[in-house]
Amino acid sequence: MPLIRPLKILVAAGALSLLAVGPALAESPAELRGTGDLGVVIERATGSVALVDTTHKTVLRHIEGFGDLSHASVKFTRDARHAFVFGRDGGLTRLDLLTGEIDGRIIQGGNSIGGAISQDGRYVAVGNYEPGGVKVFDVETMELVVDVPATYEKPDGTTDQAKVVGVVDVPGNMFVFSLFEAGEIWTLDMSTPEPEVTRYRDVGSMPYDALITANGRYYIAGLFGEDGMALLDLWHPEKGVQRILPDYGRGEERLPVYKMPHLEGWAMAGDQAFFPAVGRNEVLVADTGDWSLTDRIAVHGQPIFVMSRPDEQQVWVTFAHPNNDRVQVIDTRTHEVIETLSPGESILHKEFTPRGEHIWISARDSGHVVVYDTRTFEELARLPAESPSGIFFTHRAHRIGL
Repeated sequence: MPLIRPLKILVAAGALSLLAVGPALAESPAELRGTGDLGVVIERATGSVALVDTTHKTVLRHIEGFGDLSHASVKFTRDARHAFVFGRDGGLTRLDLLTGEIDGRIIQGGNSIGGAISQDGRYVAVGNYEPGGVKVFDVETMELVVDVPATYEKPDGTTDQAKVVGVVDVPGNMFVFSLFEAGEIWTLDMSTPEPEVTRYRDVGSMPYDALITANGRYYIAGLFGEDGMALLDLWHPEKGVQRILPDYGRGEERLPVYKMPHLEGWAMAGDQAFFPAVGRNEVLVADTGDWSLTDRIAVHGQPIFVMSRPDEQQVWVTFAHPNNDRVQVIDTRTHEVIETLSPGESILHKEFTPRGEHIWISARDSGHVVVYDTRTFEELARLPAESPSGIFFTHRAHRIGL
């Protein structure tokens, strides 16, 4: 099994200092602050990010130099001091949240769309479209630790590299990820002297994204090539991968899919799970006891992000083109749509403050981020940003899979 290539240092420490951008946020040692209420907003058109303060609902500064952010995500280090930004150009960029400066950047692949930081905070894993596979780096030095090619065997007996999606961290210093073309789920155990890979084959057609439940037990991959999802119970990995929600669209014609749904921001509410349906204007509801389908909620368009407020009483939904100018709120007790908001044009991404009293929503084509009160739905702030997309707050540093 082709797995791990030798260590390779990709960037010299001295080169990192050349990438710092702009003056420090704090002008003197006396001006101290924490990072608990900070966050980053991806500004995709300019390859920059906006560093934001969620308590005061302000933009602290705009920072350039992150490369192609047309599909970018962010992970925070264990101490919430740094943010790692994963770029479409294969860039892995480390941002110091206190100084507001880039203090490390490497081009580690041809096209990366996400990654994860290990439970102990030592490793950052990157999933790649090109050339495929997962690379794991030391968080402090940004040196390559292991390289896991996503090599799989095709039906004709030849081998190829698969796109890697749905990279998450799980307890035990492990990473889990899916191989799009291969229809496989792999685990990478970083707790052993020699990192160990376990493969789960034939999990379903085209796993396109995945999530991990908040307790780290269930890894669930959405399937683009068929209805349903693939579930791996990490408490009982010997049981292998099972299919859940099979044939939820049996006998129905799927609508054209303009954008893949995202599962990372999925919604849990008590014993219910809320999922975006692929190619349908519906949010699916499953019983987490047996993962059976219990309801299908009609919504404004094809859901992209389905996220629950931290108290799990509401689910907020954004949609794919051409219906991406609305946000809808579902009551998790009644399954009714209780509010429809219009923050601007081309809305996809949103983020709750840690305790859920506010939600930040990016309107890409309107050039702003809107902050709402999640109880009254009152608009609290409207902040300028350059083609804003993903929004990430530092409380993610202390949550499994985020």
